[in-house]
Amino acid sequence: MTYTIEGATGSWEVVVGLEVHAQVISQSKLFSGAATAFGAEPNSQVSFVDAAFPGMLPVPNAECIAQAVRTGLGLKARINLVSRFDRKNYFYADLPSGYQISQYEHPIVGTGGIEIELADGGTKTIGVTRLHLEQDAGKSLHDQHPTKSYIDLNRAGVALMEIVSEPDIRSPEEAGAYIRKLRSILRYLGTCDGNMEEGSLRADVNVSVRKPGEAYRTRCEVKNVNSVRFVMQAVEAEATRQIEVWEAGESVRQETRLFDSARGTTRAMRGKEDAHDYRYFPDPDLPPLVLEQAWVDDLAQHLPELPDAKRARFVAEYGLSPYDAGVLVAERATAEYFEAVARGRDAKQAANWVTGDLFAMLNRTGHGIETSPVSAAALGELLDLIGNETISGKIAKDVFALMVETGEAPGAIVQARGLRQVKDTGAIDAAVAAVLSANPDKVADYKAGKEKMFGFFVGQVMKAMAGRGNPALVNEALKRALA
Repeated sequence: MTYTIEGATGSWEVVVGLEVHAQVISQSKLFSGAATAFGAEPNSQVSFVDAAFPGMLPVPNAECIAQAVRTGLGLKARINLVSRFDRKNYFYADLPSGYQISQYEHPIVGTGGIEIELADGGTKTIGVTRLHLEQDAGKSLHDQHPTKSYIDLNRAGVALMEIVSEPDIRSPEEAGAYIRKLRSILRYLGTCDGNMEEGSLRADVNVSVRKPGEAYRTRCEVKNVNSVRFVMQAVEAEATRQIEVWEAGESVRQETRLFDSARGTTRAMRGKEDAHDYRYFPDPDLPPLVLEQAWVDDLAQHLPELPDAKRARFVAEYGLSPYDAGVLVAERATAEYFEAVARGRDAKQAANWVTGDLFAMLNRTGHGIETSPVSAAALGELLDLIGNETISGKIAKDVFALMVETGEAPGAIVQARGLRQVKDTGAIDAAVAAVLSANPDKVADYKAGKEKMFGFFVGQVMKAMAGRGNPALVNEALKRALA
């Protein structure tokens, strides 16, 4: 279904392209040996290169180059064996040199694509125009002094990958799906941690609107949006604003804007710069970057299984639905947890427990799956107890809650609390007889043709046996007694 926004003059189509800045996972910065750890004391991780002292020469970090190539391979993109670093000139307080070392005409990674899953179950490929490496700027702190701004250069020089999409995105939902999928790929590859709340993944959102079938109209860029939800809201807000401008008989100005998440609106920041405004030219301190195909091929051979391939394997190997497989592979840690639980067991049952009870518990307790109070081995042991009929599925829910609360193993919980399933047919027959004796009117209703009463009897027997009666044996005993 095509997404449009209705205005006074009819339907408008939204056109979105995203420029995602992903901080490279590396121990040191792109052109210096300074550390990159998050949360360090301000200005404690700054080299002379980062501070732009005269005469300091940049030296490319080989691991940052490798991380960019791995990412390009993960995006099924063309790797350019020859690329170049340029100087992008602009003046801002947290950019000591007055220019940023970036890539412009000759990026390290060329065209690729990302497949996203749509709400209707279909898929769509969003084109990737390029991925280029650049150094990050520092950070201006405006809340440390009533009249002054402070500068923290810890982030200055940190390696960024700027991943630029084609303008193929047509709705807020597609924008959100693209960011989530890209973040998932980066995390699988280990090239960016994707922590948007820490600023290591942030997006510039380019938005324009047009009447269906028209050529592209003027776009605006919404800068530094730092959550998937805010990206989606920014698309909606900016598209709505532009429609109002066009329908008022005015023209949208090409400009850079900021998203106000509290108000759900965008506001003008500055006129949008074009490439010539930055006066790009090749960095005289850095020769062209030349890669060997054999080195690229070696990196490709050591890539992990990525989300799309893992999703297809989960469907084929474990018999999962595409939706369940997609949920389980969204995060690498979740996929690994599931496989540890499912190995040698009923995979669909394992998927139901992971996406149901486990996810609910993690949300409730505020844990990520990496710090889950219930390990994959412990959950697998619980499923074994269900499979060998030591406990029923209903009792398993209670055991799981106790596992979360106490940290005990499921077997120990069952043993200590006497939760083992009752298979003694004599005890079951006695419980059935007691329930039927206490409900003669319900028995009469059942024998008069109200077969739905059978479920009532099952529930009453299980209640009388504290949920420990073997369900199959309870059903058999009831059928015999009611025959």
